Amino acid sequence: MSTILSSASVFLVRDVTHSAAFYRDMLGFTFSRYWGEPPSFCMVWRNESCIMLAQVEDDQEIHPNRQNNHKMCDAYFWVDDIQQLFQEYQQKGVVFSCSLIEKPYGVLEFALIDPDGYELAFGRELE
Repeated sequence: MSTILSSASVFLVRDVTHSAAFYRDMLGFTFSRYWGEPPSFCMVWRNESCIMLAQVEDDQEIHPNRQNNHKMCDAYFWVDDIQQLFQEYQQKGVVFSCSLIEKPYGVLEFALIDPDGYELAFGRELE
């Protein structure tokens, strides 16, 4: 059986350079290049997790999950040190949609909203 090595969410964005800068400067992701002239696509990475950012001409094409169901995030990341990551983001001035909280399903997590309205959640299973 083949091994899946990683996965990527694809987010449609208004301005790919602005979105990529947010992921780099505020969330600690990296990227090596843009595609297109002018830039219209970028892959941002943090460790083995990737988000593909694809610029659209029409803002009406952008549909974060929370527009349809306020309980569903657009991407969920499992992390090894949730407290440290939360503090890192606090220090950078990230605005949280949900502060660090223990959820009834046994996970300590927090969530934030990116510039295009996508909600990213980060969690660590409780011992």
